[in-house]
Amino acid sequence: MGKAQGTDISAVVEEMAAAGFGNLEETILQCADCALREGATNPVIMKGSRTPRVLFIGEAPGKTEDMTGIPFSGRAGKKLDEMIGYMGLSAEDYAVINAVKCRPPKNRKPLKSEIELCRPFLLAQIRMLDPEVIILLGNTAEEAFCRNKKLEWGVPKVSGGMNIVKIYHPAAMIYQRSRIEEQKALIDKNRHLWE
Repeated sequence: MGKAQGTDISAVVEEMAAAGFGNLEETILQCADCALREGATNPVIMKGSRTPRVLFIGEAPGKTEDMTGIPFSGRAGKKLDEMIGYMGLSAEDYAVINAVKCRPPKNRKPLKSEIELCRPFLLAQIRMLDPEVIILLGNTAEEAFCRNKKLEWGVPKVSGGMNIVKIYHPAAMIYQRSRIEEQKALIDKNRHLWE
């Protein structure tokens, strides 16, 4: 991804998107632009439909995801699956990606520089998947997608013809069980976006 340094990011994103899913995946697998790749077992690219109505964006791979190469395949993934079921989405309706493709050490939050280096991948995936709705799972996904703009929890905004909404990361349901009902309320308030 080094070619993105000092280059117009939109041109890089367009080039990656035009090259197709296979080329983008290979570019992600070959990327060594930051130290995260050195410690990662597997870059984590995506799961789900290549023609989703809803795109979930998470933070970064955890330990299980690093081992499997599949986003949200650990404990938080089980909570995300429950959430997707509650939303009434079928397998063809959604895709899941992360803002950062390689696991940060000890599951720490990705650094701003790591988020920025992975941002062209994120934007190319969004461009290629072309969802109607993007659901940002927590603050790191919001930071990666919105940069310096803040969204209110559960309040949709339109950007590039897509509805963008921020809800809690599924891990919050594990560590703060009180968030489960809050999350359901945020989902119920926004059902009209995907139903």
